[in-house]
Amino acid sequence: MNKKHRDFADHYIELANTEKAALKAGYSQSYARSRAYELLDHPGVKEYIDEQMERISSEKIVQSNEILIHLSSVLRGEAVAPVLIGTGGGKQEVVMLPPSAAERLKAAELLGKRYMMWTEKHQIEMSGAVTFVDDISDTPET
Repeated sequence: MNKKHRDFADHYIELANTEKAALKAGYSQSYARSRAYELLDHPGVKEYIDEQMERISSEKIVQSNEILIHLSSVLRGEAVAPVLIGTGGGKQEVVMLPPSAAERLKAAELLGKRYMMWTEKHQIEMSGAVTFVDDISDTPET
């Protein structure tokens, strides 16, 4: 894969438009209009785009362990968040505060659900008799 191919792939990832990506990468307007889509079938370009999309996805999408770590830090009171506090005279200042009791309780609840620490049980009462109907004959049908 040459530099022009790589430039096309980078612009395609950004723009999701083959013609515009080809033009930005330095291809002619006639090539960009009529044949830029062929670049997406080039093995090196396709592989590079797939690798970059995977990298971007893994960097930007929160993984489940990150969520569990965050919830644990909230539950422990280690996380802090900016809160506006009135200082009088119509003024405010930002203060970093630990999570409230309600926030810590919510984190505990979410972690408990994740680890299935409790299950909801429902008691169902039924009245009446159960009747079984034998509607299968002993002789096979032909």
